[in-house]
Amino acid sequence: MSDYYDAFEMSPVPTPGPDAVAPEPFRGIYGMPAFVTIPTGDLPASVDFWIRGLGFFELFGIPGRLVHLRRWAFQDVLLVSAASVPARPPAMSVSFACVLGQVDSLVEAVRALDPNAVDGPRDTPWNTRDVEVITPEKARVVFTAAKPFDPASQEARDLEAVGIRPPGVGRGDNGERA
Repeated sequence: MSDYYDAFEMSPVPTPGPDAVAPEPFRGIYGMPAFVTIPTGDLPASVDFWIRGLGFFELFGIPGRLVHLRRWAFQDVLLVSAASVPARPPAMSVSFACVLGQVDSLVEAVRALDPNAVDGPRDTPWNTRDVEVITPEKARVVFTAAKPFDPASQEARDLEAVGIRPPGVGRGDNGERA
């Protein structure tokens, strides 16, 4: 028996599908369970790229020092002023959920700012469509959209092989885990 259970009610990410609607930008203040801090040598240019290209908004800022950006709930980025940034992107990346309907517009928005900053979209073996962006700060950012689940697909068989089953298949209620 698997220890995994459906806990989608905790997430702002909508149920995958071609008609999935992205949640509105989340402007509430909460204790952040995780966030990314990215140094930048040009704070205004970085903020512009993240807002116009990646769809974030400025939650708040400390002039000349820091800007807190956000998209959906739990998608927080702190851009901080730094004397220098890496010359090349690291192997590590950070990923943010999006919906399928946002993929093409995200690619277009980034290409309008920097045609060489975007790679993809490409489909993954774990049933997502991903776009990789290299930001002006040389951060490697992946936007990932879940594709509709097809129980007859190779992706479904791959997920089942590692113990991940679709909702409602061979599961009890969450009472003992909640």
